Amino acid sequence: MSGKALRDLNATTLLERKNDNSNKGDIAPEAVYSEIEYIETENLKDLADADTNLITLLDRLDSKDWIVVCEALNHVRQLSIFHKEAMLPILGNITTLTVKSLKNPRSALCKTAIMASSDLIKAYQDQMIDFIDPMLLQLLLKASQDKRFVCEAAEKALIMTTTCISPNLLLQKLELYVKHKNPRIRAKVSMCICRSVHRLGVEGIKEYGLDALIQIAATQLNDHLPEAREAARKLSLELRAAYDKYVSNHQTEEMSHPTSNSDAWEQFCCMKLSPGNAQAVLRVTSAAI
Repeated sequence: MSGKALRDLNATTLLERKNDNSNKGDIAPEAVYSEIEYIETENLKDLADADTNLITLLDRLDSKDWIVVCEALNHVRQLSIFHKEAMLPILGNITTLTVKSLKNPRSALCKTAIMASSDLIKAYQDQMIDFIDPMLLQLLLKASQDKRFVCEAAEKALIMTTTCISPNLLLQKLELYVKHKNPRIRAKVSMCICRSVHRLGVEGIKEYGLDALIQIAATQLNDHLPEAREAARKLSLELRAAYDKYVSNHQTEEMSHPTSNSDAWEQFCCMKLSPGNAQAVLRVTSAAI
């Protein structure tokens, strides 16, 4: 469906809902929002007049008419796929206005902004890193709320983020939220960190800093939510496997008393963590060996 057709459909639906409910008191918001069409990325088509849409894009993203903003967000998605280079000079402005829509209480607008965020991250990958902080926070917040269709869209966007942005860059951003006061956000962060660390590989983990990563894992093993603890368990095992491989690769025949991997790992944990956290990590990682 073209952008114009989508806008016409949304505008018509909103008008009809208002007319139908004019004598019935307040309009139920979700009745309106449910008529918005959410087009999957693979079904998006190129814009007929990309240049004109690009010229007016920022103004439309900042419109007070939420249906105009929804249309503009879908144009952002189309432009990111078919006209990536043309949109690059205003990527920062687009990200800022997309985040503004992510904060909007209207569920339909918020979900459309989440889908636009996902497509921007997929298209621009590491080029998004300078603009990702406010968007990442909003995606974590939306993935942690109770409204299911918004939550699911945000979780998909977070998976896209950990898939498309280099893990060494993204982990620095995610670390900011490891101790967030909201346990649901901490759980989402734990899962994102686990996926990102998996992409690092042995050398990547060493380069990023095993010390910092094991501190994160240990902290989350004692978190309130089972999702956080499970992600921390997987992260701990990932780090143990990387540590064992690294130690094995650097053990030499000249060593008169080579240390076993298990002993070396225990020493490392006891040296880097508090006694309680060290025991928690060792309990998880030893059970799987």
